[in-house]
Amino acid sequence: MENRIKQCQLHLFADRTSAATMRANQLRLWFAAMAYVLLCALRRLALKHTQFAHATGGTIRLKLLKIGALVWVSVRRIKIAIASAFPYRNEFAIAHSRLTAAAH
Repeated sequence: MENRIKQCQLHLFADRTSAATMRANQLRLWFAAMAYVLLCALRRLALKHTQFAHATGGTIRLKLLKIGALVWVSVRRIKIAIASAFPYRNEFAIAHSRLTAAAH
């Protein structure tokens, strides 16, 4: 349990309570808690049986979520082009397909 708390503090910035008001600090903690819940759900649903199944939140954020891409926005659709040299492209595609299947 202590490792999960440390993971929230280090990788999801749950210890950043330097705002001027108590409400702002509380909102920051709520955002960090929601980010942790979303990362756990992502790990449990979309990243099962991949190399990121037991990865920390920081590793998932750095290697799967912080990627460079070109985004084209038109009236009807949004196109995202990931670089062909993206080393975790297969894991990203697996996670995307599993999340779209879970949404339907």
